[in-house]
Amino acid sequence: MSDPSPASGALPPLRIAIAGLGTVGAGVIRLLDTNRELIAARAGRAIEVSAVSARDRAKDRGVNHERFSWEDDMTALATRADVDVVLELVGGSDGPALALSRAALDAGKGLVTANKAMIAHHGLSLAEQAEAKGAPLKFEAAVAGGIPVVKGLREGTSANALTKVYGILNGTCNYILSEMEATGADFAEVLADAQRLGYAEADPTFDIEGIDAAHKLAILAAIGFGARVDFASVRTTGIVAVRAADIAQADALGFVIRLIAEADVQEGSLLQRVRPCLVAKDHPLSGVDGPTNAVVAEGNFSGRLLFQGAGAGDGPTASAVVADLIDIARVFENGGEVGAPFSMPVAQLAALGPADPANRLERAYLRFTVNDRPGVLAEITAAMRDADVSIESLIQQGRGNADGEVLVAMVTHEGPERSVARALELLEGSESLTAAPLVLPILPA
Repeated sequence: MSDPSPASGALPPLRIAIAGLGTVGAGVIRLLDTNRELIAARAGRAIEVSAVSARDRAKDRGVNHERFSWEDDMTALATRADVDVVLELVGGSDGPALALSRAALDAGKGLVTANKAMIAHHGLSLAEQAEAKGAPLKFEAAVAGGIPVVKGLREGTSANALTKVYGILNGTCNYILSEMEATGADFAEVLADAQRLGYAEADPTFDIEGIDAAHKLAILAAIGFGARVDFASVRTTGIVAVRAADIAQADALGFVIRLIAEADVQEGSLLQRVRPCLVAKDHPLSGVDGPTNAVVAEGNFSGRLLFQGAGAGDGPTASAVVADLIDIARVFENGGEVGAPFSMPVAQLAALGPADPANRLERAYLRFTVNDRPGVLAEITAAMRDADVSIESLIQQGRGNADGEVLVAMVTHEGPERSVARALELLEGSESLTAAPLVLPILPA
């Protein structure tokens, strides 16, 4: 890094290199240009772009990048003498993004990234490398866009023992579910609209299967509970099976459906899962709609804290990236330590085993697609009885469709998760069921 204490007493600029000039990279340049004086005042020094790299130099990105040095090989950014901090905004858990990140830290450069997949998969080894080199590693933009939830958990709740961290971490799924709620349309139709409007990728698999939210949850759990990142143990269920009929039934029962990522620690084990849930209409998360993100942290002294805002987009994500740069500039201004990426040194992070949720107590919504014939309800309720599942309410939705199918929905009383799983095992292979049952847990108040 450049000498933070020149003879004149004035700090030199913090010099950065940007790898990736897509939505976020271009947004960072625009933000630095627009708020240059404000950023310098808050950082204690100017922040200047020295060099950039991207796939296509000739592409029009809406910003003037010709004023900066260009590197065709982005890994070369890591060894430039005129660069203090590298911004990795390329994406991907491995490949060029990881190579650049390792090279930057190896050279003692600071690293700022918006890459949740890379941090979820390689965050621990990158943090160890950063600690060994005394280099800052920041990733606020990797989780929930412009919401300062990483800083909020790492610093704002640092005096608390957190009991639970949960929330809505994927804007694409939240947009789809809230649009299904508003329009009555089914999943496939709303997904197509989301792709047309730019809220969903051409290949939306990572979003709609819950993988994107799982990456973010693994990072938040590590910070919130002082644990080693364990993405492989996140139990993940997406929203593909949710029908318009489920949305309508949830509404009638006083709920909305949201994709919820949740993590907690009990008896030394870490439970992490992403799944669609019924959320009561008076819960803080029920009003989070569209592409918005929200995170709830529950601390033993702070109580319930809610972080909410834009979860993606050039402006919010660039804001998080530059906030990390300002933090780095302030550290060197004050001669302080760079701080541990995951709130404490890697050696002190707990290796928590994955929790078995079988004995966890919860209420659930179950939906069955069945043949419209006598005895079906008796078969389902018998399975529930034999598995010790207590039924709170049961609804058969009207007459059968053209294929002779009807939907049967029920809400259970609170009971162990293993009981519902056992009931579904008893019904497996039944000729009465024409599709796999859907189970949506009910998020506690």
